[in-house]
Amino acid sequence: MIMASRKATFLMVMTTIAISGILAQVKAYSSLYCVPSSRCKGQTLYCPSECPSSDSNDPKAKVCRIDCYSPKCKAECKHRKPNCNSPGSACYDPRFIGGDGIVFYFHGKVNEHFSLISDTNLQINGRFIGHRPAGRSRDFTWIQALGLLFNSHSFSIEVTKSATWDDEIDHLKFLYDGEHVSLPVGGLSTWKSPDNEIKVERTSGLNSVMLTIPGVVEILANVVPVTAEDDRIHGYKIPSYDCFAHLEVQFRFAGLSDHVEGVLGRTYQPDFKNPAKPGVAMAVVGGEEKYRTTNLLSADCANCIFDSSNAAGEVKQTVTLDCSAKALFHGNGIVCKK
Repeated sequence: MIMASRKATFLMVMTTIAISGILAQVKAYSSLYCVPSSRCKGQTLYCPSECPSSDSNDPKAKVCRIDCYSPKCKAECKHRKPNCNSPGSACYDPRFIGGDGIVFYFHGKVNEHFSLISDTNLQINGRFIGHRPAGRSRDFTWIQALGLLFNSHSFSIEVTKSATWDDEIDHLKFLYDGEHVSLPVGGLSTWKSPDNEIKVERTSGLNSVMLTIPGVVEILANVVPVTAEDDRIHGYKIPSYDCFAHLEVQFRFAGLSDHVEGVLGRTYQPDFKNPAKPGVAMAVVGGEEKYRTTNLLSADCANCIFDSSNAAGEVKQTVTLDCSAKALFHGNGIVCKK
């Protein structure tokens, strides 16, 4: 009897320790991370067991993030780098996947800027780099920088130019309201603006970050070069003086208006009809004249609707997720996940 009692007590203690350890591991961010208008206000959330922490240095590891606008407010596992095969992505030269799930290409023009997203409270522009080999009728282009306007602030993320690619060098540069942002390399460091309106986190030691404007957008960005294999396959004829290091990005939006514009933004309009032809392997859509801006941090394109008087933290309408098959690609800028 005594031995059995001691054994039971031991098992209870070990179970308690194990449960306490699990809870300590899986605790997620405080719900204060979300804006006050979200459903998460005042809640304590825990990460799923498959991604117990957010401090892994493995770039392939998933991390725990709070979904501030899900119907039940939850913490979920998300990839650390852009998924170039999911809605909201812009990768390669450049290939977009719209909010409607349709793949299309937008080439733009070398050394010019185009509005990717233009909503009343958010503007995201892209700077295009590239070159035109002899005998070719158009430029090969890649996205080298993103410029964000929100509330009365600006933020830019740029890839520095390099002749050859080196995995041991960080190729990212950040500016907030025109001032240099220092984000230490070699660890999962974090920077927040003084008013907490934007946060930047490294998702690996070098060349990968996540930008968050709470309640507005989350951006995964990763720097990659044009490789020799890319050059061989596509015939880019990359010169020896530039590897055209560029961004792969994926956007996750919350609360986009029905009138959102931009090369990518228009695909989130509820009644948008994508001009990309079904069945075409590389469907190219135009719109350069509608979405060209004078610089990386301007909202002066013909179809831009950004209004700097709108607060970045305000969601313009109630966001309710409809994850049915019918609504999967036609929600208000939210992509449902399994």
